[in-house]
Amino acid sequence: MLHVLRQQPGVQLAGLVTTVNAAVDRVAMHAVRRTLLEAQADAAGLPLHVLPIPYPCPNEAYEAIMGEFIGAQAAQGIEAMAFGDLFLEDIRRYREAKLASTGITPLFPIWGIPTARLAHDMIAGGLEARITCVDPAKLPERFAGRAFDATLLAELPPGVDPCGENGEFHSFAAAAPCSPAPFPWRRRDHHRDGFVFCDLLPAAGASEASHAA
Repeated sequence: MLHVLRQQPGVQLAGLVTTVNAAVDRVAMHAVRRTLLEAQADAAGLPLHVLPIPYPCPNEAYEAIMGEFIGAQAAQGIEAMAFGDLFLEDIRRYREAKLASTGITPLFPIWGIPTARLAHDMIAGGLEARITCVDPAKLPERFAGRAFDATLLAELPPGVDPCGENGEFHSFAAAAPCSPAPFPWRRRDHHRDGFVFCDLLPAAGASEASHAA
């Protein structure tokens, strides 16, 4: 999505925003460490807004945190907010409804692109990513930690979206057109809340104690 936005004339990027699970200081669902998240933002050359959310996080708490952030951004002159949604109509309608009275326009730069084509195009364009979270009810847990590449796409079971849009898996972009140097990583699988996670470390050789979250 970021790569597509940067190719659109008249779009001035102001920053990135994500939520993190405040209990473990990781990206919610993806379970990516904040240190790697910050490294991604540095590589992209954009300011990063990190919004801690409680765990567990009731929807009203999430909406209050996001609402406060969006209000502050609108007051600073931000005109639009972009999302990487692909085809889930209910999610798009939810975002549009929440932004309707804020003065901020929702953008969906990669909406409607067939996900099989998008997955192959991203890989061909230089994306290097790792699967960090798998829903074992939808995808075998052996896919945790796998590289997001053509081999993985060919092995996905029938019915699994190539971009994981239905929540089958989540990933971490280790290299992309905006950050060509891959981040070092090491695998350490663990289970939580019915999901299988692959822990990625910010540097090769990090101690076992540093990834005991």
